[in-house]
Amino acid sequence: MFIQTESTPNPATLKFLPGQNVLDAGTADFPTVEAAASSPLARRIFAVDGVAGVFFGTDFVTVTKTDVVAWDHIKPAILGAIMEHYQSGAPAIEGEAAATGHADHDGPDGEIVGQIKELLDTRVRPAVAQDGGDITFHGFERGVVYLHMQGACAGCPSSTLTLKMGIENLLRHYIPEVTEVRPVA
Repeated sequence: MFIQTESTPNPATLKFLPGQNVLDAGTADFPTVEAAASSPLARRIFAVDGVAGVFFGTDFVTVTKTDVVAWDHIKPAILGAIMEHYQSGAPAIEGEAAATGHADHDGPDGEIVGQIKELLDTRVRPAVAQDGGDITFHGFERGVVYLHMQGACAGCPSSTLTLKMGIENLLRHYIPEVTEVRPVA
């Protein structure tokens, strides 16, 4: 098994490509060891000292490290953990823990929210996935779109620029009711 790695715009995050599916659909975010309880793969990766977060896409694993360790020191152990997991035959996630992404919206702006989700799915999420992350709809209120950033996007130095200059401009161009985009934790 050959696992490729790619850098991301976030220097604390590295993208690992195992050459096979990680998830059949959706994404899964494990910002803490406790959140990884349902994932044998994430638990193996968190066992490596210096791992601060794990995120799964359909064909990649994004790992975020703490500031006190260097990639040169933990990258081989992470590669080993991913390889061991795939050799074990265990699933990446036990049960139905993969998320489709977007939050539900039960408000009067259903048509606008549908347009927002459509633009995120077709224009934003594929590009962000290439950088090892995901951005999902969290809410819409009085012209403000709230988005949740995961994987490489969470804590990325350029995430504010991506939100304001990229996503906000895109949504405002196609949906005049959108006035601003804000991140949520």
